Amino acid sequence: MQKSRLYYIFWNFVYVLVIIFFCFGIYYATKKVDYIWRWERLWQYFVYEEVENLRTPVAGNIQINDNKITVVPLAGEDSYSISSYDKRHVANGDLVFEGDILASNSSIRAGPLLTGLYMTLKISVVAIFFAIIIGVLTGIARISGNPAVKKLAVTYIELIRGTPLLVQIFIFYFFIGTVLHLDRFTAGTAALAFFTGAYIAEIVRAGIQSIPKGQMEASRSLGMNYFQAMRHIIMPQALKRTLPPMAGQFISLIKDSSLVSVISITDLTKSGREIVTSTFSPFEVWFSVALLYLFLTSTLSFVVQILERRLSASD
Repeated sequence: MQKSRLYYIFWNFVYVLVIIFFCFGIYYATKKVDYIWRWERLWQYFVYEEVENLRTPVAGNIQINDNKITVVPLAGEDSYSISSYDKRHVANGDLVFEGDILASNSSIRAGPLLTGLYMTLKISVVAIFFAIIIGVLTGIARISGNPAVKKLAVTYIELIRGTPLLVQIFIFYFFIGTVLHLDRFTAGTAALAFFTGAYIAEIVRAGIQSIPKGQMEASRSLGMNYFQAMRHIIMPQALKRTLPPMAGQFISLIKDSSLVSVISITDLTKSGREIVTSTFSPFEVWFSVALLYLFLTSTLSFVVQILERRLSASD
């Protein structure tokens, strides 16, 4: 039975009311909390203006000609000139002494929150790339007919899924990292990749086993070997079925990447913690950090939805 347009309008209106009620609840809660909100403090931690002061190494009088500032020394020293600057702080004929500011250059720089966001994005992208490779290979090994390969895959999956990620990060950094001379970024990324790879392996295994066995038999009857059948027939179909749970796992990886801050990687979470200690504005900072994580996960979810629609259209 096809639903009327009025039906959709009504329930969309209900949705808007719920969102408004939720926002009002948050606003009411902020008013009830005995806390002074200082959102204006945060902007400098997103972007800030860096000013470089240009000082004179000699004392003398100022001469300005075509925006070129020249210091004519009082004694028998060489003159000093600058021609590239953004803002001038002296006038023609001024007397300046050694160390005085003649002009300044300014530039816009990314603040700690944006640099932390970049590091979180970098770690997540690299970890997702290697997690996919590890997960696909382990998932195929999980259903292998070779007992040794299958049991090794099962052991890896159960070992990784049965221990906390935080403990694995410490092991990768302090033990494996010490033996293999890994830096913080490599150790943290490797821990995330191996942790997520174990979950992806089970997703891949379930996706492959959901494909009817007759498809593999038909592929083999056409002369394909096992790897050709997996590559051209089984895996493309399994990918479409496993994309939604994989997307959920990737989103979890982005959020789990906050744990690498324990090994002193300045990601988004560590940047937020450092800002809190300097501003004493914990609510504003952590709300901002949460919104930045939401931005990353929502973007990934949107990209996966587009990919799902394209894959479904190719059927």
